[in-house]
Amino acid sequence: MLDNMKKRYWFFMFSVLLMSFIADETMIKENGSFVINTTELGKDVEGYQGTTPLKVYIKSDKVEKIEFLKSTETPKYYVKVKKALQDKWNGKKVKEAKTMQVDVVTGATFSSEAVIENVRRALDYYQSHKK
Repeated sequence: MLDNMKKRYWFFMFSVLLMSFIADETMIKENGSFVINTTELGKDVEGYQGTTPLKVYIKSDKVEKIEFLKSTETPKYYVKVKKALQDKWNGKKVKEAKTMQVDVVTGATFSSEAVIENVRRALDYYQSHKK
């Protein structure tokens, strides 16, 4: 009976470990780039009307692009934020991109600040989890 319990315990522990690897899609590798999804990383980062999740693409330790994911922000203002901020970090080394001083968009301050914070969190996550 004890052997059976040990087997169940180890099977359970293996399953939990396996699920943690499968479930964590915060950073994946795609076409040679690391892609960091801030949906979970930034779930507490609020813009004007909600969260502002992003995908941050990094290749060779440089930011390739920022992709804006579905958001509940006011479309009229969020379009301005996208236009102003989407390319700000492109081509920058991660270390430099993390310390950049990025201006917010007038009239969309909360949304801009949320996007900037999500980018910073993605870059921090990349640096601490890259292999």
